[in-house]
Amino acid sequence: MMILLDMDKASSQDLLVITASNGENLKLAKRFVETANNLGQTADLLDLTTLDLPLFTPPAKAKGTPTGVAPLQDQLMAAPRWVICAPEYNGSIPPCLTNAIAWLSVQGDDFRALFNGRPIAIATFSGGNGMELLVSLRIQLTHLGAEVVGRQLLSNYSKPAKDDSIIDLLQRLKQKQPLS
Repeated sequence: MMILLDMDKASSQDLLVITASNGENLKLAKRFVETANNLGQTADLLDLTTLDLPLFTPPAKAKGTPTGVAPLQDQLMAAPRWVICAPEYNGSIPPCLTNAIAWLSVQGDDFRALFNGRPIAIATFSGGNGMELLVSLRIQLTHLGAEVVGRQLLSNYSKPAKDDSIIDLLQRLKQKQPLS
């Protein structure tokens, strides 16, 4: 379910938790939302797996921007801070996240505008190592100008995410202010 924000709510929103999986990372993302709410923060969930974005290619771009990109961009712009929960796909970033970033980065004249100065925390529940995702995602987000929190969360079946780690990451993220 993609949650679209109304602008009254968006103005008071602290955090958007983005998931690029409808499995374990969705469960992890829901834990971030619940924990943030328990800490007195306003947090909403965005599940990228529910978006119907065509694969970003030059011919697709030539046909125009898909209708789902504008509401996605509005929702992301409304949130001053993000947490991204994503699984590792073939040692890197999952396709639905890469595709969404590709579409978002071609909106307007400045491909970094949406990400530049935005505080972002990254987390994964991975069936594999997970570290390759975290490194790849950190590199891409930093290239786009995001302020990626130094601490990250890596969890799997043998090392579940601890509540204290989620709380710590949310507190670190809350201390960061987006660039204006």
